[in-house]
Amino acid sequence: MLRIIIGVFMVLHGLVHLLYSGQSWRLFELQPGMVWPDGAWALAKLVGDETIRMLASIFMVLAAIGFVAGGAGILVRQAWWRPVVLGSAAFSAVIIVLFWDGALQNLHDKGAIGILINLAILVAVLVLRWPNFEF
Repeated sequence: MLRIIIGVFMVLHGLVHLLYSGQSWRLFELQPGMVWPDGAWALAKLVGDETIRMLASIFMVLAAIGFVAGGAGILVRQAWWRPVVLGSAAFSAVIIVLFWDGALQNLHDKGAIGILINLAILVAVLVLRWPNFEF
């Protein structure tokens, strides 16, 4: 049962990345007035907001694919799930930091909760070696 819960959680965590991809493409607004990833501190001086939005959208789709694949690997009992989930969590955390606007207001709209989830995944899987599925 734990395997199913964790596998579904990974898939759902990946799907949330697709919401941020849609937000960055401006297909919809997750919240009124939300402008993520405009003004990304690491990229704003190098490229414009249009390029930032395109890159953020592509990277979020890639992170989503990784989490969905990792979750599917858990559900179908594949040993390769661990490096896929670890890579996806690290990649996702880097994306969120790179596309953050540097302001401390409304951090929950800028991926702070995602960073905490990614860090929890990294600690649980990499440091604690949990969960230890026998496959």
